[in-house]
Amino acid sequence: MNPLIKKVEYAVRGRLAIRAEEIRVDLEKHRHEYPFNAVVSCNIGNPQQLQQKPITFFRQVATLCDYPELLDPKNRELVSQLYPADAIERATRLLKSIGSVGAYSHSQGVPCIRNTVAQFIEKRDGHPANPNHIFLTQGASSGVQTLLSMLTENERSGIMIPIPQYPLYSASLALYGSKPVHYFLDEETGWSLDVEQLTEIVKKNRADGVDVRALVIINPGNPTGQCLTAENMHEIVDFCYEHKLVLLADEVYQTNIYQPEERPFVSFKKALMDHPSAEVREGVELVSFHSISKGMVGECGRRGGYFECVNLDEDILAQIYKMASVQLCPNLHGQILVDLMCNPPHEGDASYESYTAEIKAIFDSLVRRSKKLEDVFNRMEGVSCQPAQGSMYLFPQITLPPKAIEAAKAEGLAPDAFYSHAMLEATGVCVVPGSGFGQKTGTWHFRSTFLPQEHLFDQFCGHLEQFHADFMKKYSD
Repeated sequence: MNPLIKKVEYAVRGRLAIRAEEIRVDLEKHRHEYPFNAVVSCNIGNPQQLQQKPITFFRQVATLCDYPELLDPKNRELVSQLYPADAIERATRLLKSIGSVGAYSHSQGVPCIRNTVAQFIEKRDGHPANPNHIFLTQGASSGVQTLLSMLTENERSGIMIPIPQYPLYSASLALYGSKPVHYFLDEETGWSLDVEQLTEIVKKNRADGVDVRALVIINPGNPTGQCLTAENMHEIVDFCYEHKLVLLADEVYQTNIYQPEERPFVSFKKALMDHPSAEVREGVELVSFHSISKGMVGECGRRGGYFECVNLDEDILAQIYKMASVQLCPNLHGQILVDLMCNPPHEGDASYESYTAEIKAIFDSLVRRSKKLEDVFNRMEGVSCQPAQGSMYLFPQITLPPKAIEAAKAEGLAPDAFYSHAMLEATGVCVVPGSGFGQKTGTWHFRSTFLPQEHLFDQFCGHLEQFHADFMKKYSD
């Protein structure tokens, strides 16, 4: 076996998630009694697993593409009674470009869908995008892994990743044998990023022989939920230019913005293209990632996403295309959803009102649930929680009693993992310990989504509060 595989760890689907699945099977088969009747999977941003409804227009177009006989003129009268005109028109147009969803597409993605993505980016940022520099992917993760593998030359190749970070990055770097170069987000200031710290870290690691090549920014943050200010992004762009670093911008939560007045989402493409210096605008290599899995779309299982390359050399783009070709193509169902995400119904379209109503209902509910869970965590003894400015998660810090820390040590677990396992066994709620994301030494956290259904949310919060009170009482001095 490749020894690097043994070094890969992915906490989001780790030991706790495996135990949660065991409990779920026990409950289904009535093998064991638990003090709850269902497992609540708050360990992963998987909205439809927790009953978030799919967007109707998206599913209508998808079903028509899957069964194109419905679009045959002889069936049009009947189908028109079931599907709105704009869904029929979109499916017809997509199939004209795709052919069949059962056929391989262009390895980079269907050209007309890449054109749609380019138009979306231009509308979002006010700057043109080249469809030939856009690659459609199996979710954002496969694109991230492609770039990380290409940036890794040997074990001295360094990639800067945040702490806390999404374990996709640490796991992928372990697999490719590259060097993770950690920088820390500041919890006390809302998980902000200090560029002076980045400079010190680059200089120290390069002096130690690490070939630091790229900076990963997750914005909005995962697991921390912060959204960077435009000023901070400007500093990051300058930093990458000065230190000749590729900027990898993970922007999959760009529509999960809960304080749009105070902290609106700004893409790194816009931050770069708005920079006053032409040398910087043309000199920073940027790759940004997006996905259909997050936002109000939540189509995780369809595995769709894209990345856009800015200022990359044409020879490098050819190598990326070669690697995409090895995988043949991203799946067509995911590509179709990327098209729909980037070009939803417009005002005047038959589905516009229902689409906007569905999006608003999901968004407003996420805002309410994020605030409610934040308040619950901040009421708990020894817990402090920063607000979610974006994404789908809260990342509270917990101060655990010495007895709990000793009990965790006796079981060979990190204290926050011990706490999270106890939570699962008592409530059925599965979260991810902060130790799976990395954290400042001596602090303990866990990450929870706020995706449980709103009509069950008070009950969900009540179970967490009761568990925490019981846990603290059990392990108090």
